[in-house]
Amino acid sequence: MATIYTQADKNTRLTWLYITGFLVFVIGVGYVFAGAMRNSLILYIAVAFSIGMSFVSYWWSDKIVLAMSNAKEVTHDNAREIYHLVENLCITAGLPVPKIYIIQDSAPNAFATGRDPEHGVICLTTGIIAKLEKAELEGVIAHELSHIGNRDILLSTVVVVLVGFVTLLADWFRNWTFWGGGRSRDNNNEGGGQLQLILFILAIVLSILAPIAAILMQMAISRKREFLADASAALLTRYPDGLARALEKISADQEPLEAANRATAHLYITNPFKGKKVSSLFMTHPSIEARVKALRNMR
Repeated sequence: MATIYTQADKNTRLTWLYITGFLVFVIGVGYVFAGAMRNSLILYIAVAFSIGMSFVSYWWSDKIVLAMSNAKEVTHDNAREIYHLVENLCITAGLPVPKIYIIQDSAPNAFATGRDPEHGVICLTTGIIAKLEKAELEGVIAHELSHIGNRDILLSTVVVVLVGFVTLLADWFRNWTFWGGGRSRDNNNEGGGQLQLILFILAIVLSILAPIAAILMQMAISRKREFLADASAALLTRYPDGLARALEKISADQEPLEAANRATAHLYITNPFKGKKVSSLFMTHPSIEARVKALRNMR
C-alpha cells in the first residue's frame, strides 16, 4: 500500500518523465520542420516569440487572473480564521504566507497562482469557506500551498512555452507550404535526396498532429501535478481524508462557478464547469474518483 511519501515520490518521478519526453518530442518536431524548410532561423524566431509571450504571462498572469475572477484581497483583520489556517500550514510547510483573495461566489472552489513562493496567491470562493468543515478546508488550502511550494506555476509556464512553440512551428510550416514553399524547394533541388523528401512528408503529418500531441502531453503533465499536490497536501496536514472529503463535496455540488472561464479553469482545484463531460485525455485534472481513491490509499 502506498504511503504519503511514496505517492509523492512516484508523482514527482512521473511528472519529470513526462517533461523529459515532452522536451524530446519538441526537439524532434523542430528538427523535422527545420529540415523540411531548410531554414533553422525559423526555429530561433519561434523560440524567441514563445518565450517572449510566456515571459509576460509568467510575470503578470496572477494579476490578470485575479482581475478576471473579480477576486478581492483579504487580510488578518477581516478574515482572521482563514488567515490563521493559511499561516499555520505555511509554518509547517516552510513557506511565506501568500496573499489571500476571496471570490464572492457560492460555488465551492479554490486556486493558487503567483510566479514563486514569495509572490504566491491563494484564492477561495465564499462558497468553499461556507460549505466545508475546517479539516476539509485545511486540506484544500494545503493542496493550493503545495502548488506554490512545488513551483507548478513556473512548470506550467515552461510547458505553455513548449506547446506554443510546437503550435507556432506547425502554423508557419502549413503557411509556408500553402504559399509555395514546398514547390520552391523542389525547383531548387530537383531530384533531391530521399531524406529531404521523408522530412517534408513527415513535416506535413506533424503540422497536423503535433499540436494535438503537445496539448495531450500538457494535459498529462497537469494531471500528474494535481496528484502530486494532493499527496503533498496529505503530507502537510497528515490527514488525507480531509482533502478527500473536500473533493467529494466540491464535486457533488452542482452549482457552476460564474467567475471561471476557459482561460482560468485549469487553475481551480476541480473543474468549475459542472455537468460538462470531457474526454479524460483532454482533462487538466484527474477524475475526482481517482484522486479520492489515491488519497484514501495513503497511510
